[in-house]
Amino acid sequence: MIGSRYINAEKILNASAIFWFIAATVGLWIFVAYLVLGYGGHAVGGDLKQWNQLSNGGILENDLIGNISFAIHILLAVIIIGGGPIQLMPQIRNKYPSVHRWLGRSYMVSIFLTTFAGLYLIWGREQHLPQILQIAITLDGILIFTFGFMAWKYAIAKKFSIHRRWALRTFLVATAVWFFRVGFFGWIMINQGPVGFDPETFSGPFVTFISFAQYLIPLAILELYFYAKDKGGTVVKALTSSILVIFTLLMSVGIFAVSVIKWLPNM
Repeated sequence: MIGSRYINAEKILNASAIFWFIAATVGLWIFVAYLVLGYGGHAVGGDLKQWNQLSNGGILENDLIGNISFAIHILLAVIIIGGGPIQLMPQIRNKYPSVHRWLGRSYMVSIFLTTFAGLYLIWGREQHLPQILQIAITLDGILIFTFGFMAWKYAIAKKFSIHRRWALRTFLVATAVWFFRVGFFGWIMINQGPVGFDPETFSGPFVTFISFAQYLIPLAILELYFYAKDKGGTVVKALTSSILVIFTLLMSVGIFAVSVIKWLPNM
């Protein structure tokens, strides 16, 4: 009986993780479509200044380095956001290992380059972001470099079980920009307006919270999932499954909100 409950708890934990992954993949690929059709559409039309309709201060006069950095940031985000879920699919990894390896290399190079570009954008050009958000983004950049290096290190060493865990951590911090938008617009939809922040100055307690929560909460849930898989009993597995399902449902609200408010109208 105890063994049966443990097996059921394990199955439920696995199912909750798959539920999260499917929801996240759908949301991430909607974001990719927005980047390709929104930014890409303006680029094909030859008017990059129209990017400022999608992101304030993206293209600035007399700022060649900053504009190139922003273009790199957007271009490589397509690889990072679109390719990340593919890298995590065991069917692709097991059946097409060469695809997994080459996409993984492209993914790692892309996250390092786009992180450099992003850090330059927030510190190297004039921004109207609150300093707490700049600090949070910088910390995320440090985590991206650290986790990405560890994932690459263990892949080269062929310690694939350890590599996969670092790759998951890398995936979460590299997609923090997506979590930020999902959380921000989900908060607005739930509260039916801006609560906890000033929309004019983009500052306030909620902005401070989500600046760090965009990657710390997903990382905390991931570590709890690892613990439940490795050492957790029936209760821990059940609790972790519940947290994953709740997180996925809240995330889905955010995906819906940002899609209908921001992404779909600008494709």
